[in-house]
Amino acid sequence: QVQLVESGGGLVQAGGSLRLSCAASGRAFSSVAMGWFRQAPGKGREFVAVISCTGSHTYYADSVKGRFSISRDNAGNTVYLQMNSLKPEDTAVYYCAGRRDISSNPSTDYSRYYYWGRGTQVTVSS
Repeated sequence: QVQLVESGGGLVQAGGSLRLSCAASGRAFSSVAMGWFRQAPGKGREFVAVISCTGSHTYYADSVKGRFSISRDNAGNTVYLQMNSLKPEDTAVYYCAGRRDISSNPSTDYSRYYYWGRGTQVTVSS
């Protein structure tokens, strides 16, 4: 079992930056693929970024490519999402998620993830 707790959300002006963190408890974090997903008001949950269990492979939604960066620290059981050049359309609740997966091509489908944090609000003002 892996428990996830996000932090780092907040209010930022367009063009600004935020760094989200997700602290994981439990064993075998290094065999868990991790992802960030988001949900804006009135919309469904959408893929943002995922990272393989070793950190060697990352994948991004087209909408955030070049602006966001996902990374992980397996020694510290933490995954990060660095968000730069934020836009008002990035406003959403951001969720950290995980699933046991040792492949180099982790899923970008949120329905395949079964460890979830409670989310952290990111609001970008124009």
